[in-house]
Amino acid sequence: MKEPAKFTFICGEDEFLVAEKGQAWFASASKDIDEDLSKEVIDGRAGKVEEVSAIVEQFSEAVQTQALFGGQKVVWLKSVNFISNSQTGNAKGTIDLLERLKIILSTVDSSAVSVLITACPIYKVRSFYKWCQQAAQFELLDHKKDGYSKLEERITAFCNSEKITISTIAVQKLIEKVNGNARLVSVEIEKLAVFVGVGGTIDENTVNELVPNFGEGDFFEATDAFFSGNLEWTLGALKRHFFSNSESRPLFGSLQSRNRLMIQLKILKDSGEIKSGTMLSKNTLARLSGKFLHHFDDEETKSNLNVFTQNPYYLGRLFKDSENFSLKQLVDFQIAFSEVFELIIESPNDQENAFNQLAIRCLGNK
Repeated sequence: MKEPAKFTFICGEDEFLVAEKGQAWFASASKDIDEDLSKEVIDGRAGKVEEVSAIVEQFSEAVQTQALFGGQKVVWLKSVNFISNSQTGNAKGTIDLLERLKIILSTVDSSAVSVLITACPIYKVRSFYKWCQQAAQFELLDHKKDGYSKLEERITAFCNSEKITISTIAVQKLIEKVNGNARLVSVEIEKLAVFVGVGGTIDENTVNELVPNFGEGDFFEATDAFFSGNLEWTLGALKRHFFSNSESRPLFGSLQSRNRLMIQLKILKDSGEIKSGTMLSKNTLARLSGKFLHHFDDEETKSNLNVFTQNPYYLGRLFKDSENFSLKQLVDFQIAFSEVFELIIESPNDQENAFNQLAIRCLGNK
């Protein structure tokens, strides 16, 4: 029979989500403790092996020292970054110190001290990580596995609490604009809520106007405009893009990335696997994945080369746009994008004109 866990271990790749979960655990574990000295938080961030050694020693002292006036003590080793695939994390000294940390954790008196470790990023092949999976009250916050669903829940829950209405497309647009970053989702939804006020409504236009683009996600207005088939909107969006951006390659990548997915969706539609007007659900995508995934490699990382790695909500939007075009048109677009890329390399000072000509060539007869 497995022994009860002597500590809690929360980890993941999204620092904000891990920290938020850890803070909630710490608040709950220490809510009945009045003495501040019995609530200890240790910064687990280290840039070199010597700092890892100091952290492990501080932690060892904290868990072995009883609460000043008796009773329960809570220790949180926070933001550990040396269980990672980094120079510090891979150093022999660090690996030896992790073995020492195992011993410390194995001897914790859980009746006297509650211990939490939060770690981000983590290297899953590390033996310490694998040991924690078995020895700890373990939780991995896997944002890649959950996709956008947790972020959608966060946005919806916040809007409900603020008595604000937000449209489905606005939720998706917000996530795209912040490139799936949980911290930015929280910051931007609070900003939008203040703007519309209690009882207000956040729609797609509100998000487009107030939320800037972060990272390299597929969120450019010009991309939305292009795949709407509206030439006038596309030319206007291109003008706005090049007014504030001299570099066109991210836009090129956005167009090509979305077009690849739309080609795959169009094939599924033309083969009768998806009907016009269908709302793509997780169940639908799972069914299609089971039938066609053998045509792809085993990589589960999100990729525009594999439609089955995408969020079904997002694909639903693309599927709707794909009905503006035939499969031949989408293939022709892909060829045109490649030709524009070559043109940009040859004439880097004429990028805006190249994209205007692309839009006219592809959408002029719509």
